[in-house]
Amino acid sequence: MLTTRRARTLETTAIATLALATTAAIAPAAQAKPDSPTSAPTTGACAFTPLEDQTYSTWVGLPPDPKNAQTKGNASVVLKTNHGDIPVVLDKAGAPCTVASFLYLTRQKYYDGTNCHRLTAFHTPPYALSVLQCGDPLGTGWGDPGYWFKDELTTANALPNWPGFSDGSRKNYTRGLLAMANGGPDTNGSQFFLVYADSRLRPDYTVFGEVTEAGMAVLDKIAAAGVAPGDEGYPEDGAPAMATTIERAKRTGGV
Repeated sequence: MLTTRRARTLETTAIATLALATTAAIAPAAQAKPDSPTSAPTTGACAFTPLEDQTYSTWVGLPPDPKNAQTKGNASVVLKTNHGDIPVVLDKAGAPCTVASFLYLTRQKYYDGTNCHRLTAFHTPPYALSVLQCGDPLGTGWGDPGYWFKDELTTANALPNWPGFSDGSRKNYTRGLLAMANGGPDTNGSQFFLVYADSRLRPDYTVFGEVTEAGMAVLDKIAAAGVAPGDEGYPEDGAPAMATTIERAKRTGGV
Protein backbone atom coordinates (compact mmCIF):
# COMPACT_ATOMS: atom_id res chain seq x y z
CA MET A 1 0.00 0.00 0.00
CA LEU A 2 1.03 3.58 -0.45
CA THR A 3 0.67 4.63 3.12
CA THR A 4 1.38 7.04 5.87
CA ARG A 5 3.93 5.83 8.42
CA ARG A 6 1.14 4.70 10.75
CA ALA A 7 0.48 1.69 8.52
CA ARG A 8 4.22 0.99 8.07
CA THR A 9 3.86 -1.15 4.95
CA LEU A 10 3.94 -0.46 1.24
CA GLU A 11 2.57 -2.64 -1.54
CA THR A 12 4.54 -2.83 -4.74
CA THR A 13 3.72 -4.81 -7.82
CA ALA A 14 5.64 -7.97 -6.98
CA ILE A 15 6.74 -7.36 -3.40
CA ALA A 16 3.95 -7.88 -0.88
CA THR A 17 5.25 -5.42 1.68
CA LEU A 18 8.19 -3.19 2.33
CA ALA A 19 9.04 -1.08 5.34
CA LEU A 20 7.35 2.25 4.81
CA ALA A 21 9.88 4.16 6.86
CA THR A 22 12.55 5.64 4.69
CA THR A 23 13.71 8.66 6.62
CA ALA A 24 13.47 7.57 10.25
CA ALA A 25 13.81 4.13 11.79
CA ILE A 26 12.54 5.30 15.17
CA ALA A 27 9.41 7.35 15.75
CA PRO A 28 10.17 11.03 16.43
CA ALA A 29 9.37 12.59 19.75
CA ALA A 30 5.82 13.84 20.21
CA GLN A 31 5.30 17.41 19.11
CA ALA A 32 3.69 20.09 21.25
CA LYS A 33 0.31 21.10 19.89
CA PRO A 34 -2.88 22.83 20.97
CA ASP A 35 -5.63 20.65 22.31
CA SER A 36 -8.40 19.58 19.98
CA PRO A 37 -11.47 21.74 20.68
CA THR A 38 -13.75 18.72 20.28
CA SER A 39 -13.64 14.97 19.99
CA ALA A 40 -16.73 14.88 17.81
CA PRO A 41 -16.73 14.83 14.00
CA THR A 42 -18.05 17.73 12.02
CA THR A 43 -21.74 17.42 11.19
CA GLY A 44 -21.67 18.20 7.46
CA ALA A 45 -21.21 16.01 4.41
CA CYS A 46 -17.56 15.13 5.13
CA ALA A 47 -17.59 14.24 8.84
CA PHE A 48 -14.01 15.34 9.53
CA THR A 49 -13.14 13.41 12.69
CA PRO A 50 -10.43 14.24 15.25
CA LEU A 51 -7.94 11.43 15.89
CA GLU A 52 -7.96 9.85 19.31
CA ASP A 53 -4.17 9.61 19.18
CA GLN A 54 -2.65 12.93 18.16
CA THR A 55 0.90 12.06 19.16
CA TYR A 56 2.30 12.97 15.74
CA SER A 57 -0.33 15.50 14.76
CA THR A 58 0.14 19.12 13.76
CA TRP A 59 -3.26 20.46 14.73
CA VAL A 60 -4.73 23.44 12.90
CA GLY A 61 -8.39 22.70 13.59
CA LEU A 62 -11.07 20.98 11.52
CA PRO A 63 -12.02 22.10 8.01
CA PRO A 64 -15.39 23.76 7.43
CA ASP A 65 -17.97 21.13 6.54
CA PRO A 66 -21.12 22.30 4.75
CA LYS A 67 -24.26 20.20 4.82
CA ASN A 68 -23.93 19.42 1.12
CA ALA A 69 -20.59 18.46 -0.42
CA GLN A 70 -19.21 21.09 -2.79
CA THR A 71 -18.97 19.14 -6.05
CA LYS A 72 -19.00 21.86 -8.69
CA GLY A 73 -15.93 23.18 -10.46
CA ASN A 74 -12.21 22.79 -9.94
CA ALA A 75 -9.68 24.57 -7.79
CA SER A 76 -6.07 25.39 -8.62
CA VAL A 77 -3.17 25.29 -6.17
CA VAL A 78 0.52 25.81 -6.77
CA LEU A 79 3.09 23.95 -4.70
CA LYS A 80 6.04 26.32 -4.77
CA THR A 81 9.06 24.09 -4.20
CA ASN A 82 12.77 24.78 -3.98
CA HIS A 83 13.06 23.25 -7.47
CA GLY A 84 10.24 25.18 -9.10
CA ASP A 85 6.47 25.47 -9.09
CA ILE A 86 4.22 22.41 -9.27
CA PRO A 87 0.71 23.61 -10.14
CA VAL A 88 -2.12 21.14 -9.50
CA VAL A 89 -5.79 21.19 -10.45
CA LEU A 90 -8.17 19.73 -7.86
CA ASP A 91 -11.29 17.80 -8.84
CA LYS A 92 -14.23 18.74 -6.60
CA ALA A 93 -16.68 16.48 -8.42
CA GLY A 94 -14.62 13.34 -7.87
CA ALA A 95 -13.42 14.02 -4.32
CA PRO A 96 -15.20 16.99 -2.72
CA CYS A 97 -14.20 16.25 0.88
CA THR A 98 -10.58 15.58 -0.02
CA VAL A 99 -10.42 18.84 -1.95
CA ALA A 100 -12.08 20.70 0.94
CA SER A 101 -9.47 19.37 3.36
CA PHE A 102 -6.55 20.11 1.04
CA LEU A 103 -7.72 23.68 0.45
CA TYR A 104 -8.27 24.21 4.17
CA LEU A 105 -4.77 23.01 5.01
CA THR A 106 -3.41 25.22 2.24
CA ARG A 107 -5.19 28.25 3.74
CA GLN A 108 -3.76 27.37 7.14
CA LYS A 109 -0.23 27.30 5.65
CA TYR A 110 0.02 23.72 6.87
CA TYR A 111 2.14 22.62 3.91
CA ASP A 112 4.45 25.63 3.94
CA GLY A 113 8.04 24.66 4.71
CA THR A 114 7.35 20.91 4.62
CA ASN A 115 9.59 18.32 2.99
CA CYS A 116 8.50 15.69 0.48
CA HIS A 117 9.87 12.79 2.47
CA ARG A 118 9.58 9.90 0.04
CA LEU A 119 10.33 8.98 -3.55
CA THR A 120 9.57 5.54 -4.97
CA ALA A 121 11.34 4.32 -8.09
CA PHE A 122 10.10 0.83 -8.89
CA HIS A 123 10.41 0.91 -12.68
CA THR A 124 11.40 -2.62 -13.72
CA PRO A 125 8.49 -4.95 -14.62
CA PRO A 126 6.65 -6.37 -12.85
CA TYR A 127 7.38 -3.57 -10.36
CA ALA A 128 5.54 -0.31 -10.94
CA LEU A 129 5.40 2.40 -8.31
CA SER A 130 6.70 5.83 -9.21
CA VAL A 131 5.55 8.61 -6.90
CA LEU A 132 6.72 11.55 -4.81
CA GLN A 133 5.02 11.62 -1.40
CA CYS A 134 4.54 14.87 0.47
CA GLY A 135 2.28 16.53 3.04
CA ASP A 136 3.87 15.54 6.35
CA PRO A 137 4.99 18.49 8.50
CA LEU A 138 7.31 16.16 10.41
CA GLY A 139 9.04 15.03 7.22
CA THR A 140 9.13 11.44 8.47
CA GLY A 141 5.95 9.81 7.17
CA TRP A 142 4.41 9.82 10.66
CA GLY A 143 2.74 13.23 10.56
CA ASP A 144 -0.93 14.07 10.21
CA PRO A 145 -3.30 17.01 10.80
CA GLY A 146 -4.98 15.45 13.81
CA TYR A 147 -8.11 14.42 11.95
CA TRP A 148 -9.19 11.85 9.38
CA PHE A 149 -11.89 11.61 6.74
CA LYS A 150 -13.40 8.94 4.53
CA ASP A 151 -12.12 7.65 1.22
CA GLU A 152 -13.67 8.92 -2.01
CA LEU A 153 -12.91 6.15 -4.47
CA THR A 154 -15.26 6.67 -7.41
CA THR A 155 -12.48 8.20 -9.50
CA ALA A 156 -9.96 5.56 -8.42
CA ASN A 157 -12.31 2.75 -9.42
CA ALA A 158 -12.78 4.40 -12.81
CA LEU A 159 -9.04 4.27 -13.56
CA PRO A 160 -7.86 1.79 -16.22
CA ASN A 161 -7.25 -1.73 -14.98
CA TRP A 162 -3.61 -2.71 -14.77
CA PRO A 163 -2.80 -5.28 -17.49
CA GLY A 164 -3.63 -8.76 -16.26
CA PHE A 165 -6.13 -7.55 -13.66
CA SER A 166 -9.46 -7.50 -15.49
CA ASP A 167 -11.24 -7.79 -12.14
CA GLY A 168 -10.14 -4.24 -11.29
CA SER A 169 -8.22 -5.30 -8.19
CA ARG A 170 -5.17 -3.38 -9.46
CA LYS A 171 -5.50 -0.07 -11.23
CA ASN A 172 -3.20 2.08 -13.29
CA TYR A 173 -2.62 5.26 -11.32
CA THR A 174 -1.52 7.09 -14.43
CA ARG A 175 1.25 9.65 -14.77
CA GLY A 176 0.19 13.06 -13.53
CA LEU A 177 -2.37 11.99 -10.95
CA LEU A 178 -2.59 13.53 -7.49
CA ALA A 179 -3.86 11.14 -4.80
CA MET A 180 -4.03 10.65 -1.04
CA ALA A 181 -1.75 8.38 0.95
CA ASN A 182 -3.44 6.63 3.86
CA GLY A 183 -2.97 4.15 6.68
CA GLY A 184 -5.87 1.92 5.69
CA PRO A 185 -9.52 2.43 4.79
CA ASP A 186 -10.94 5.85 5.67
CA THR A 187 -7.78 7.24 7.29
CA ASN A 188 -7.02 10.18 5.01
CA GLY A 189 -5.18 13.08 6.59
CA SER A 190 -2.64 15.42 4.98
CA GLN A 191 -0.18 13.18 3.12
CA PHE A 192 -0.51 12.91 -0.64
CA PHE A 193 1.45 11.63 -3.61
CA LEU A 194 2.18 12.84 -7.12
CA VAL A 195 2.54 10.15 -9.79
CA TYR A 196 5.42 10.68 -12.24
CA ALA A 197 5.07 7.35 -14.09
CA ASP A 198 2.21 4.88 -14.37
CA SER A 199 1.90 2.94 -11.12
CA ARG A 200 0.15 -0.28 -10.18
CA LEU A 201 -1.96 0.03 -7.03
CA ARG A 202 -5.15 -1.23 -5.51
CA PRO A 203 -7.98 1.31 -6.01
CA ASP A 204 -7.69 2.26 -2.34
CA TYR A 205 -6.25 5.75 -2.74
CA THR A 206 -8.44 8.76 -3.33
CA VAL A 207 -7.61 10.54 -6.60
CA PHE A 208 -8.37 14.23 -6.20
CA GLY A 209 -6.56 16.06 -8.97
CA GLU A 210 -3.87 16.27 -11.58
CA VAL A 211 -0.46 17.86 -11.95
CA THR A 212 -0.20 20.35 -14.81
CA GLU A 213 2.29 19.94 -17.66
CA ALA A 214 4.49 22.65 -16.16
CA GLY A 215 4.36 20.89 -12.81
CA MET A 216 5.30 17.57 -14.37
CA ALA A 217 8.52 19.10 -15.70
CA VAL A 218 9.54 19.92 -12.12
CA LEU A 219 8.38 16.53 -10.83
CA ASP A 220 10.35 14.74 -13.54
CA LYS A 221 13.48 16.63 -12.53
CA ILE A 222 13.09 15.53 -8.92
CA ALA A 223 12.34 11.94 -9.93
CA ALA A 224 15.30 11.76 -12.33
CA ALA A 225 17.71 12.38 -9.43
CA GLY A 226 16.47 9.21 -7.77
CA VAL A 227 16.54 8.10 -4.15
CA ALA A 228 19.15 9.43 -1.73
CA PRO A 229 22.12 7.01 -1.54
CA GLY A 230 22.36 5.13 1.70
CA ASP A 231 18.74 5.73 2.61
CA GLU A 232 16.70 2.73 3.71
CA GLY A 233 15.22 1.13 0.59
CA TYR A 234 17.84 2.64 -1.73
CA PRO A 235 17.74 2.79 -4.72
CA GLU A 236 13.98 2.20 -5.09
CA ASP A 237 12.32 3.72 -2.04
CA GLY A 238 13.56 6.48 0.21
CA ALA A 239 14.07 10.18 0.58
CA PRO A 240 14.53 11.96 -2.75
CA ALA A 241 18.19 12.55 -3.58
CA MET A 242 17.15 16.01 -4.69
CA ALA A 243 15.79 17.13 -1.32
CA THR A 244 12.42 18.74 -2.00
CA THR A 245 10.66 21.33 0.15
CA ILE A 246 7.23 22.84 -0.42
CA GLU A 247 8.19 26.37 0.46
CA ARG A 248 4.62 27.55 0.04
CA ALA A 249 1.29 26.12 -1.08
CA LYS A 250 -1.06 28.73 -2.50
CA ARG A 251 -4.50 28.62 -4.06
CA THR A 252 -4.39 30.31 -7.44
CA GLY A 253 -7.90 29.99 -8.83
CA GLY A 254 -11.05 27.99 -9.34
CA VAL A 255 -14.47 28.07 -7.79
